[in-house]
Amino acid sequence: MKLSVLIPAFNEQATIRSVLERLNEISFVYPIEKEIILVDDCSTDSTGSIVMDFFRQYPALDVKYFRHEVNKGKGAALHTGIREASGDLIIVQDADLEYDPQEYNLLLRPIFEGYADVVYGSRFMGGNPHRILFFWHTIGNNFLTFLSNMLTNLNLTDMETCYKLFRAEIIKNVRLEEKRFGFEPEVTAKIAQIPKIRIYEVGISYYGRTYDEGKKINWRDGFRAIYCILKYNLFR
Repeated sequence: MKLSVLIPAFNEQATIRSVLERLNEISFVYPIEKEIILVDDCSTDSTGSIVMDFFRQYPALDVKYFRHEVNKGKGAALHTGIREASGDLIIVQDADLEYDPQEYNLLLRPIFEGYADVVYGSRFMGGNPHRILFFWHTIGNNFLTFLSNMLTNLNLTDMETCYKLFRAEIIKNVRLEEKRFGFEPEVTAKIAQIPKIRIYEVGISYYGRTYDEGKKINWRDGFRAIYCILKYNLFR
C-alpha cells in the first residue's frame, strides 16, 4: 500500500524543512510506502526554495510539488493534494511542528487491522503530551466539536484536528468546497453521511504554537466553522 502525505504550506520557512526531515525519517511498522505531496499556497517567503532544496538533497523520495499562483487557503491546497494523490491512503500533515509524523503508525493501526475507513487523531484523548496554550481556543474547539457531533451523530472528541487519515477511494469521491479552514467541519459532515462508513479516533500528541510562532487560524475561522457545520449537515 502507499500513503500519500498532503502538506498545505503558506509562509512556513521556519518549520517546513524540519517537517520534511521528520517525514523522511518515519519508521513504519506496517508494510507501506509513502509519497509526499506539498502544495505551496503562494508563499511570499522562502518556503518554496527550502522545499526544492530538500527534494534535491533527497532525490530518492517520492515527492510532488505544486504551487498556487494566488493564495487560496488551506482547504484549496488540500483539494489540489487530494486530486493529485496516487496513494491508497491519504493523510493531512500541517507544515508546522504541531503534530508528530512518527505517530502515523497510531492512525494506521485501525486501517491495517481492518476496522476503519477513516481515522482522526485526537489531541484530547489518550496519554500523549500536549502543549498548554489558549483557554478560549479549547472552549471554541470543544463547542465546534459538540455542535458537529449533534448534527452528524458522531462522538468525536476533536473534529478540528489536522490529522485525518482516509482511504483514498472515499475522500476522492467527496465533493469538497471550502477553501480555508472550513475544510474540517465540511469533510466531517460529508463523510458522516456516507452509508456504513467506519470512523475511528486515536489519541495523538500536540505541540501547539502561538501566534508569534506562526499560528494562523483566528476567530473569524471559528464563525466560518459554525456556518459550515450548519450548512453541510442541515442543507445536504
